[in-house]
Amino acid sequence: MTNSDLTGKTAIVTGASRGIGLATAQALATAGANVVLTSRKQEAADAAAAQIVGSAIGVGAHAVEEDQARACIERTLETFGSLDILVNNAGTNPAFGPLVNQDHGRFAKTMDVNLWAPLLWTGLATEAWMGAHGGSVINTASIGGLGHEAGIGMYNASKAALIYVTKQLALELSPRIRVNAVAPGVVRTKLAEALWKEHEAQVSASTALNRIGEPDDVASAIAFLASDAASWITGETMVIDGGQRLGDALQYRSGASVGV
Repeated sequence: MTNSDLTGKTAIVTGASRGIGLATAQALATAGANVVLTSRKQEAADAAAAQIVGSAIGVGAHAVEEDQARACIERTLETFGSLDILVNNAGTNPAFGPLVNQDHGRFAKTMDVNLWAPLLWTGLATEAWMGAHGGSVINTASIGGLGHEAGIGMYNASKAALIYVTKQLALELSPRIRVNAVAPGVVRTKLAEALWKEHEAQVSASTALNRIGEPDDVASAIAFLASDAASWITGETMVIDGGQRLGDALQYRSGASVGV
């Protein structure tokens, strides 16, 4: 049987002060890993780490700042002695509306956090530990990166690029480092509030599994991809959306007759 126990391994989770990042940190700690939770502010990182049942510390590190990322990785190695798992979870979406209406500032912020930061942290982790010792990298993408949707084209473009980068890195860093991604659907997080908060019942009813996602749903998949149970999986993007990409489930529950 393949092993999903992470005892003795160490993980960094970026953007871990709440939502999917915080749930992922707990899932990894529950599996036995030492976990480093990052947030832009040290206070937020400390508060998140204090919620974890298991071995965890918080480190203030803005995901796009190389010096802060490097310092976080150095502290991780000094504290725990290894860096076996990297979860590039930090994300943002300041760019709403048509693509042609976006300015360079919103474009740059979206791409810096959602695309550059995963590349930065993966490169530093490879240099500091994983290149010599191996490891697993998991990027938080989105089902938006697999299609089109009005109003959030810039965000979705950044996630589509991240899915491509995941595959590229899986080849470039093979065979020592596995690189995968998760693509959540509508999940109960602050970042995704606009997609569900005012119409959760409608979104849930149209989803095949009849609910929006919870951070723990995504966290469980990330913990699996980080473990030896996924030791022959790399370059993949796991969709975790309750069946949302299948289309409107209400059409199939209406009682309409089925053609013979």
